[in-house]
Amino acid sequence: MSESRLTHIGEDGKARMVDVGAKDESKRMARARARLRVSSATATAIEEGSGPKGEVAGVARIAGIQAAKRTAELIPLAHPLPLTFVDVTISTDVVLGVVEVVSEARTRDRTGVEMEALTACTVAALTVYDMVKAIERGVAIEEVVLIEKLGGKSGHWLRDRD
Repeated sequence: MSESRLTHIGEDGKARMVDVGAKDESKRMARARARLRVSSATATAIEEGSGPKGEVAGVARIAGIQAAKRTAELIPLAHPLPLTFVDVTISTDVVLGVVEVVSEARTRDRTGVEMEALTACTVAALTVYDMVKAIERGVAIEEVVLIEKLGGKSGHWLRDRD
């Protein structure tokens, strides 16, 4: 963290929305990743599009994109942003039983899109769970992390470990 204080806490100790009005607009981009642990049978169903509720990856992709656009409604102190791009990709590793969700969000604004990318991954992962729970109740969403951000005062940040 570049600052030694939490920016969403006011001088009175109460939560507040950060005032970004004085910041310059710049291109902003963030990528996030979610990983789910599933059985090989579940991974196969996802890969083949043969889950009991239909084609899992496509529905989860759209859910993630829709969630990114609604981040400010879900995260109380997030700023509503005019997103210029959101994408979600979903891949499966049948042998390892891993589903990987990667999202990217972009805007040109005064604040970053990390929350939008993270929200997209999280909701896409929850959608995968919802769509395969009839096959497997033990699906685990093991990780949701920011993997890259670009823009603003802090410039480019890249996660240094996988």
